Amino acid sequence: MSMIGRNLMEPDPTLLPEEPEVIESLAAGEEPVDLAAKHPTSSLVWALLAEEALDAGYTVEGYAYARVGYHRGLDALRKAGWRGQGPVPWSHEPNRGFLRALAALGQAAAAIGETDEVHRIHTLLDDSDPVAREAIARIRG
Repeated sequence: MSMIGRNLMEPDPTLLPEEPEVIESLAAGEEPVDLAAKHPTSSLVWALLAEEALDAGYTVEGYAYARVGYHRGLDALRKAGWRGQGPVPWSHEPNRGFLRALAALGQAAAAIGETDEVHRIHTLLDDSDPVAREAIARIRG
């Protein structure tokens, strides 16, 4: 690995472990609401629930689901060695559940007027990966 151009003071990217059972279950058509009980630590499941709730106009429920996904993601990141800062790259697919939960939390926080929280969330999301917000917006349509 070339070190040219890399900020040596920046922590290494944090890469969350894969969740093959969750991915396979989703691909087989299982609903996120059913998977939440089977895989309560999966940020992806909570992010999907949050997105569904927000899309249906259930802002408070979306906020709650997103908050769970965010906290489950923080737990997973810490377990993977994250120390509160550093890259959490969107390009690593298992990181996307956390990043999507974070984006959904920002959307829900904005909808309920939590301006300070929105700013903190956007900062964390951009610090995690500057392309994440745009990538999430593309998949969310």
